[in-house]
Amino acid sequence: MNINVICVGKLKEKYWREAESEYLKRLKRFTKVNIIEIAEEDIKSTISDREIRKLLLIEGERILSKIRRDPYVVSLAVNGKTFTSVGFAGFLKDMAVYGNRDVVFIIGSSYGLADTVISKSDMLLSFGDFTYPHQLIRIMLLEQIYRAYKINSGEVYHK
Repeated sequence: MNINVICVGKLKEKYWREAESEYLKRLKRFTKVNIIEIAEEDIKSTISDREIRKLLLIEGERILSKIRRDPYVVSLAVNGKTFTSVGFAGFLKDMAVYGNRDVVFIIGSSYGLADTVISKSDMLLSFGDFTYPHQLIRIMLLEQIYRAYKINSGEVYHK
């Protein structure tokens, strides 16, 4: 099973890029994880709801154009399903054993995801009620994927 993470925007700061690189390096022994970055639309300081919807549609088209074959699509959303780390490990294990598909995780911009992306999702995933910058949630997702593989392999990983 391959894992693709589609993200709106780039990691601008060096420390985010280093953290991402570290988790991708650790994950290589378990699975292949690809990061696919989608261009983020330029945002004015004040933006109307109509402009936000238009922006999300543009980003949504870019996201959907990167989804190949028939993967299991998981979009990160505030109203999504929450897991414990062990529960998430079980989900990834089930996908690898029974899913017969790659998994695509989608991280939207600070305005979220277009309805077109949400409707193509097989599952919505939430990291809780807090709001996180999308750069941070990208690292948190990679860490949880790594933790899941450590749990599934029976290896010790700090709690």
